[in-house]
Amino acid sequence: MLTYSFEGTKESLYEHLYKCIRDDILSGTLPADYKLPSKRSFAKNLSVSTITVENAYNQLLSEGFIYSLPRRGFYVSEIFSETSLAKSGTKMNNFQDKSYVSQSDSGEVDHAVLTADFTSNNTSTDSFPFTTWAKLTRRVLSDSRERLMTNSPSNGTIELRSAIAEYLSEFRGIHTSPKNIIIGAGTEYLYTILMQLLGSNRLYATENPGYQKLSRILDTVGLSHIDIPVDSQGLNVEELKQSSANIVHVTPSHHFPTGITMPVRRRYELLNWAEPDRYIIEDDYDSEFRLSGRPIPSLFSMDMSGKVIYMNTFTKTLASTIRISYMVLPEQLAEQYYKKLSFYSCTVSNFEQLTLACFINEGFFEKHINRMRTAYRKKRDHILNIIKSGPLADISEILEADAGLHFILKLNTKYKDNELTDKLLNRGIKIYPLSYYGNNEEHAFLINYSTVPEDKMEEAIRIISDIIT
Repeated sequence: MLTYSFEGTKESLYEHLYKCIRDDILSGTLPADYKLPSKRSFAKNLSVSTITVENAYNQLLSEGFIYSLPRRGFYVSEIFSETSLAKSGTKMNNFQDKSYVSQSDSGEVDHAVLTADFTSNNTSTDSFPFTTWAKLTRRVLSDSRERLMTNSPSNGTIELRSAIAEYLSEFRGIHTSPKNIIIGAGTEYLYTILMQLLGSNRLYATENPGYQKLSRILDTVGLSHIDIPVDSQGLNVEELKQSSANIVHVTPSHHFPTGITMPVRRRYELLNWAEPDRYIIEDDYDSEFRLSGRPIPSLFSMDMSGKVIYMNTFTKTLASTIRISYMVLPEQLAEQYYKKLSFYSCTVSNFEQLTLACFINEGFFEKHINRMRTAYRKKRDHILNIIKSGPLADISEILEADAGLHFILKLNTKYKDNELTDKLLNRGIKIYPLSYYGNNEEHAFLINYSTVPEDKMEEAIRIISDIIT
């Protein structure tokens, strides 16, 4: 039976066990289809609790390193094909076009009539750390007057870039220099910078369904793009290979809008696609809010060839009105950025950058993330319990509820998607169907629960049930 030592480990037991098994799978020590020990016998052999083994298995399962067969147990997934390994030399160790909103006579959106808005990304006033933020802003105004009056470098202040680099290293496994980090006011701005950096002769591939605003940006700047379908494991790499695309945009940790987490085998297939003149743009927009197990490793941290461009934002973790985003460039692209585009001025004020840097460096950001993760887990569990214990239980299915701040609710209904959304809106429930985003599947709806008050959830689910039953 498999045996691992826990002596000297400083991390949690389940995390250590997860890493041991993962590394043995990546090295080939545990071959494809190898049957892992049962949780109970494994726990007894290792002298740990069954819950330790269960948590390790669940993390491996969520990342695609293993698979399960009903009543038979857990088995090692096939991660690499021999041809892909030989080809790449992979190191194994290491919305809004349409609106479903209520409007007043003046054309302004009237949020007051809504019982629940399952589409909003706005931050609740109860969620933002106003007291801490105010304290830090006063300190920055008092202690950093000279820095506030000094123009920021094009890529952002060294204080914020260094804070982000340290955070990424500790919490996302991304080891990069601050000089490779570019700060901008929102990901839309960073996309336009990146498109200039990569050149106008590129064909971009975007996920279908996917983040529609990116396609609109590409259209606006006159760049060619194609849609690549998303299947049960994320972007279809075989379809991508058959295209002429040389840039692809993906959301592997938590695909928008389906919520799919791309398993490790598909990730390596995607990395193998990225030949010398190809790049992958990894949008990691809400990876911090994986509510079960460890965060899924980023593509950037798995990339050994400098072909992944990492993008993230603080609009999800802090507030939608804080327009601070960043991208991490591979070394070669970072050098090109400084040669071609460093004449641009940074679009985020020094004041905001220095305040955020203090917020990260002094541990407030980590505490905030942990507090929000607990709060969002509570809200998710609450709404899931309401669905599972009420009339919707027998006529609905819940998908992808472990990652990010939304899940998919499939409903057995006679109404077409647009009919149901209109009926719900008339009753004060704002909701978007997956079909809006290009998905062919009907009767599947995106439920973003993050800004819906808990005391409104039961009423909202009752209204949905009343309409479709």
